[in-house]
Amino acid sequence: MKIQVGYELVYDCPQPTPMMLMLNIHYSRASDILVPDYLTTNPSVPITAYRDTFGNWCCRIIAPAGRTVITSSAVVKDSGATDVTAPAARQHSIQELPEEALVFLLGNRYCETDRLSETAWQLFGHLPSGWGLVQGICDFVHTHITFDYQQARATRTAWEAFNEHVGVCRDYAHLAVAFCRCMNIPARYCTGYLGDIGTPPPYGPMDFAGWFEVYLGDTWYTFDARNNIPRISRVLIARGRDATDVAITTTFGPNTLVSFKVWTDEIA
Repeated sequence: MKIQVGYELVYDCPQPTPMMLMLNIHYSRASDILVPDYLTTNPSVPITAYRDTFGNWCCRIIAPAGRTVITSSAVVKDSGATDVTAPAARQHSIQELPEEALVFLLGNRYCETDRLSETAWQLFGHLPSGWGLVQGICDFVHTHITFDYQQARATRTAWEAFNEHVGVCRDYAHLAVAFCRCMNIPARYCTGYLGDIGTPPPYGPMDFAGWFEVYLGDTWYTFDARNNIPRISRVLIARGRDATDVAITTTFGPNTLVSFKVWTDEIA
């Protein structure tokens, strides 16, 4: 199948404002890109590209005073297969883990393992290790949090999502990531496109989605506590420790996000 993905972000800035942008499709999907997702701005400004610590593609611009439109559209080839499931995937002991996975065991800004560790062991300590443990965490988070766009908050942490019982996809992912790390399973936060392809209506407004990956059986596997079922048409943009590492835009100055559009559509 072919999927058209893209976005349009419109900012108003009272003064020239540096921005870091993480909006390009992840390099792991490079061979699937049929129409490249070239980032463009209006008015046109110089764009500098780089790779961050986690290998994500990033761009830097200085948005001029006034209105700036940041947009891109691409076509991606996709197998149409759902997320891989591997119920027999085993959990590694800490000493078996590769060094690059260790950072994804640590607590950080949005995933407070220190505050959630005791709760995690009380809730999940009786579950078998490995795939079943991660699925048990997803089942809990899926029912524990009520999805509500109207109560979205950029500063909500995993601890706060656990206590407030409400959130959006990033909150589901943060809480599940924190619980997995508490149970000694490396987990990393992911952001990307996830449309409604293959799901029944009604459809909500499109947005970038948040999910997570865990390291089991020498492989990173995708889990999604928000939807809690294998999905198709998932197009990764970036991976990191939490939403801070994969923020689609990071601005350094006053600004107003005037308009925000995301699309993910199957091409017949």
